[in-house]
Parts: sequence; C-alpha cells; structure tokens
Amino acid sequence: MGNNKVWFITGASKGLGLELAKKLLAEGFKVAATSRSEASLIKELGNISENFLPLEMDLVNESSVKNAIDKAINHFKTIDVLVNNAGYGLLGALEELTDAESRKNYEVNVFGLLNVIRNTMPYMRAARSGHVFNISSVGGYYGEFPGWGIYCSTKFAVAGLTESLAAEVKSFGVHATIVYPGYFRTDFLKDSSLLLPQNPIADYKEVRESESAHKDNINENQPGDPVKLAEALIKASQDQNPPLHLFLGEDAYNMANQKIASVQSELEGWKSVSVSTNF
Repeated sequence: MGNNKVWFITGASKGLGLELAKKLLAEGFKVAATSRSEASLIKELGNISENFLPLEMDLVNESSVKNAIDKAINHFKTIDVLVNNAGYGLLGALEELTDAESRKNYEVNVFGLLNVIRNTMPYMRAARSGHVFNISSVGGYYGEFPGWGIYCSTKFAVAGLTESLAAEVKSFGVHATIVYPGYFRTDFLKDSSLLLPQNPIADYKEVRESESAHKDNINENQPGDPVKLAEALIKASQDQNPPLHLFLGEDAYNMANQKIASVQSELEGWKSVSVSTNF
C-alpha cells in the first residue's frame, strides 16, 4: 500500500504526535489527527483536505472517541495505522499525589487509550489488517525514577495491555507495537504536559531533585530528535514483521539493557529460592 495508508493519531497538536503527522503528510500519507482542540490542529497542520482530517476528541469520553473514529472512517473509508500518542506526565512521590491526581493520569494514559483501541479494532478486525502503535515510555519498562511512579505505572500498563493485544489480534493480521521513547526534544517536560503534586512533601528530597533536573536541565536539552522518531515509526509500519517492543533513543536502549542485566542477575542469584517453591 506504500504511502496510501491512513493513519489515526491521538494527541497530534504538539510533541511527537505533531511531528509524526507533519512527516506523514509531507510524504503523502493520509492522516486523521485528534486533539482536545480542532483549532490547534488546523493551526499546526492546515484545514481539512483529501489527505488530512483534524478531529476534536475527548479521550476519556467514549462517545467522543467513537464519533471521531466514525468521522475518520467516513472520510477515509479505513484506518490502517493507529498511533495512541495522547497522554501527559505526572511527577510526584506516591505518598504526595492524591487519589484524584493519580486516577486522572490513568484515565488519560490508560483508559483513554483503551477507548480508542476498543472503537478502532472492529474496523481492523473486519479488514484483516492494521497496525497499532501504543506510545509507552522507557519509563514503562524501567521505573527506577524517583517521583515518576504513577506515570511509569500507567506506561507499564500500556506495555502490558499491548503485549496481550498483540496476541489477541495476531490471527486477524493486525500488528501491535509498544513504543518506548527515551528523552525526545518536545514540550513534554513543559508545564502544559507535566503536572506536579498539589501538596508536595518536603521530605522527598530525591523527588524535588528530579523535578528541578527535568524542568531546568533536561527540558530543551533532550538528545532525541522527534523527526527521527517519526521516521522510525513509519519504517516499522512498513515492515512485514514489525517488533512488539520498539525502544527509541540511545538512552532508552541503554536503560532497557541495564534492566535486563539487573533482572538476569537477580534471577540467577535467587534461582534456588525461585525453583524451590513447587510441590
């Protein structure tokens, strides 16, 4: 199909979603792009056209999600590639984040993503083809970051459900890929995309240090190029045997290997205990 494929991208008015949409449109693909604001999409990507459909969508409202997907199907007749990119960061210790703050992060990052999958999959299943990219994070594989527990856990959830999704839809000819980006130079660490706790606790020194490091040092100095991430996703979408796990960024690659080595070491170190528990 080449560049005739139709892509449906959530969270496309900024960050990785925006760079991906720009790259796809420049290469002649068809793109349905969603955001909480249709105007922001039009501002960044242009008006509705044969190849582009801007869609206002509330990720946590399933009827809004279904309506957006229906509009995309009406416009393009199909959805070949789904990119679940929408989400936001939350940086706070587990103790200091309220139940409401934690649940909201799950509502958007996990349950919103599920709303999109639930309403897109009938079309891919009927077509017996398709590819779902769920954007997790290297923090969805390696979680040893003080203050990122809730956010990382949402991204671990995305990784886990995508592994199951891949097994569920394989017989339909549909692929699923977990994308684990490292640090990419987008607005993810800016106030619009990264929330902090309403009631911080002074004792959490490491969390405050992580907060200041991400806000003051890492922000705008991330090593990853979002345009190259977009190119990597397009390449993976065109492969006959795309990966289930796709780590993007040298930092993500190294952190993944660090965790694999750590788990392997602990497996062997505690093997006698692990295998001693059968009847």
